[in-house]
Amino acid sequence: MPSRQKKIIFSIGGVLCFGCVLVVAAAMGTQFWVQAAVLCQTGAQIVNASGAELEKFIGSATYGLFHGKGMKQCGLGDRRFYFSFFPDLMDVVPASLHVSVIFFCAVLIVFSSVSCGFFFFNAFGSPYETLHGPQGLYLWNMITCFCGCLVLILFSSEVKLHHLTEIIFNFNEVSFVYKTQSERYDRSFWLIFLAFLTHGLNILLIRLAGIQFPFQEAKESDVSTGAADLMY
Repeated sequence: MPSRQKKIIFSIGGVLCFGCVLVVAAAMGTQFWVQAAVLCQTGAQIVNASGAELEKFIGSATYGLFHGKGMKQCGLGDRRFYFSFFPDLMDVVPASLHVSVIFFCAVLIVFSSVSCGFFFFNAFGSPYETLHGPQGLYLWNMITCFCGCLVLILFSSEVKLHHLTEIIFNFNEVSFVYKTQSERYDRSFWLIFLAFLTHGLNILLIRLAGIQFPFQEAKESDVSTGAADLMY
């Protein structure tokens, strides 16, 4: 492939990586990761609510990695509340899992920045080592894909398996018990998924630029050497 087309492809990859840095950084700071509807089970059981009456006992919440807000309804009007994970909820949430999500988000930002730099380095510079050269781009983008996948899996397990929404609603509650009615991932969560897909697209762009996958040439040389040894 002509060098000009390679520069264009690498430049596109660099721009996409830079966009991922901005997207992930913005997603980390927002509280739009999960939207949930939560039922005040105690209040609903006391009055035996059903149908339209049940709506008076369903509250809502939206939260992210650091803070969130919600509204509790137990038939006595709305009770709005605000919360932060650090340090308020660290004793009741799965802290190691939650910190791991934040850590891998930070790693995703770092390696997206590294990928961005090396894309432009390969487009306009003179790479001289494997990790600096075109094949090294496979490594950086695969690491970022892996980190993005880990963020999605870890956060999903925290929300679904550890019932994070119920933990938040039942924190410091004495009289009422809350149960999750419905949950859905909000736009910040899907921005991380978009960053994951973008780095997967970058891997295809690298291959489109004519760069062989890592170790492919090494395997071919090993096969040919083995055949030659058998002849002797």
